[in-house]
Amino acid sequence: MIKDIIVAGHLNCKNVSAPTSQSSIKSFTLIELIVVIIIVGILAAVGMNQYTKVVEKSRLAEAKIRIGTMRQFAYEYYLENGTVSGITDNNLGVDNICSSTNYYAYYTGDGGTFVDFHARRCTSGGKTPNGSIGYGFYLRWAPPNSEVWHCDVNARPYFGTCEAY
Repeated sequence: MIKDIIVAGHLNCKNVSAPTSQSSIKSFTLIELIVVIIIVGILAAVGMNQYTKVVEKSRLAEAKIRIGTMRQFAYEYYLENGTVSGITDNNLGVDNICSSTNYYAYYTGDGGTFVDFHARRCTSGGKTPNGSIGYGFYLRWAPPNSEVWHCDVNARPYFGTCEAY
C-alpha cells in the first residue's frame, strides 16, 4: 500500500482510504482491560503487604543495636556492683518514651539474677511512620554471658516466630 501511496516522490492520494468496517480495527475489549486491571491490583496488594513486612523487619536493626548498647551498660554495672539486681533505666541510658528519633521505646526489667532489655514498637509519638501494630521483643541477659532473645505474642503477625530475631 505504501508503494501505491508514494509514486516517484509524489503523494498518490487515489489509493488512500479509511478502513471500511469496525471489524478491521484491532483493540482490546472492555472485559480484557478490566481483567488486566484486577490482576495488577491483586499483585500490587500482595507486593505492598510483603514490602511493608520487609521494611518493618529491617527496623529491628535499630532496636538490636540499642539493646546491644543497653547490654554493654548492664555489663559495666555488673562489673562495678557484682550483680544486676537493682539496675534501672537510668543506668542503661533509656527512658521508655517514644521519641521522634526512634522507632521503639526502650526499657529494662530487673529479675534479680538477670535483666531484660525491652524494645516496644511505637504506635504513636515515635519516628515516622509509626507502627500500625504495637509489638515488642527483649533480650534476657544473665551475667556473665548467658543471653536469650524473646518476643511477645504481638510480634508474630510481622515475623512469624521468635527465630526471626
